[in-house]
Amino acid sequence: MGKKDVISKEILKNIARDISKHILHIDIKEDMEIINQEFTRVESRESDLLFKNGDEIVHIEIQNNNHKQMHLRMCRYYTDILFLYEEYKVSQYMVYMGKEKCYMTSQIKRDKIDYGYDIIDMRDIACEELLKSNDPSAVAISILCDFKDEDKQIVVNTILRKLRELNDDKAFENYLEMVTLYSTNRGLEKEVEKGVEMLTVDIEKTPFYKIGVKTGVEQGKVEERFENAIVMIEKFKLSIDDIVKELNIKKEELLEYMKQRKLK
Repeated sequence: MGKKDVISKEILKNIARDISKHILHIDIKEDMEIINQEFTRVESRESDLLFKNGDEIVHIEIQNNNHKQMHLRMCRYYTDILFLYEEYKVSQYMVYMGKEKCYMTSQIKRDKIDYGYDIIDMRDIACEELLKSNDPSAVAISILCDFKDEDKQIVVNTILRKLRELNDDKAFENYLEMVTLYSTNRGLEKEVEKGVEMLTVDIEKTPFYKIGVKTGVEQGKVEERFENAIVMIEKFKLSIDDIVKELNIKKEELLEYMKQRKLK
């Protein structure tokens, strides 16, 4: 197996662990036994995540695209697991992160077989719930979830800002890499790029922010930041002090803007 394959498999395992913790609410403890089992038939196939949770075996697969025979693959995993752990209950989850709508089936009902597993489509999970968490792994996977009707750029900015707040420089770089990877599944690459720029640029050094604004265009840019700040404060319940620091805007100017906005 090449280096690229090893890295991608490790990333999949990390994603599966995060999904288990934040979506399935199965916290993988440090002493929980992770099963590194390779199932071999005609081809060799390693599950994304397989672990013991008490008297239960939990199997999680991460799927990035629709597979017309996914139900057969999951059933094959099921029987392979039973060969080794017949005395355990087996719970299977396929987590779908793809760009297209998920159309895979989760059941086999034919002859005398009645088999099924759970499909979790990340688009069906509310982004807002994960954004409330102070666990950076939950915040990172929120980019795969449902933004509802919120502005994409504002939500991405909020995700990045919170990751920056929760991590030191090295950890933030790792989570940023994860978010960048996830963003390709939602077509949010440009929003992430712009959000990173907003985190790193010093607004007070840019021409339009020196000693107030000078043109209508510049005023519009500042107002856009104020509007973004208001959404983050009202919708995501973030503190004004944190917002003005991250967006490099003056607190008194934001408060005055909010006051004038209510009077309109």
